[in-house]
Amino acid sequence: MRKILLILFTAFIVFNCGDHRQASAEDLKKAENFSLNDLEGKAHSLEQYKDAKAVVLIWVSTQCPVSNDYNTRVAALYEQYKEKGVVFLGINSNKEESIEEIAAHADENNLRFTILKDPGNVIADKFAASFTPEVYVLNGGLDLLYHGRIDDSRRESGITRRDLSAALDEILDEKKVSVSKTKAFGCTIKRVN
Repeated sequence: MRKILLILFTAFIVFNCGDHRQASAEDLKKAENFSLNDLEGKAHSLEQYKDAKAVVLIWVSTQCPVSNDYNTRVAALYEQYKEKGVVFLGINSNKEESIEEIAAHADENNLRFTILKDPGNVIADKFAASFTPEVYVLNGGLDLLYHGRIDDSRRESGITRRDLSAALDEILDEKKVSVSKTKAFGCTIKRVN
């Protein structure tokens, strides 16, 4: 009996948590405007970037080893695209990572783009973001153009496909993104609930 209850409880958790978020992420076509504070307390909303050619939302973490393996690559991507009308916004939704810790981590890793704190993982839930790192690319009208991974390998030496760069290059060339969805991987976002 105990074994059956454990199986039922596990199935309930998987059905009500994992599947719900995944279905929501697949259904997202257009983002809702939101406002979050950066690490200095200044509010940023998606609408303020309506003139950008692309807005890259990257869910980040200070403690996730996979996210940390991407710090150098993300910093380089920001430098490569910042003068081309592409806005990068890091979002930290992990409940146990403080603003002070995030700011120190960004400074140590040369992450010069704006990083926003998502208290209570409200925005992560709206986007159904599950991993760090995980990327959503929007246009100025908040249409979702790309969702998924940065590239296909945690280790830089193993990269065979640079998905985020490919998507941004197509957007800047005013082409439709040919691969608009890939499977993100990394550490799960440590949610409040």
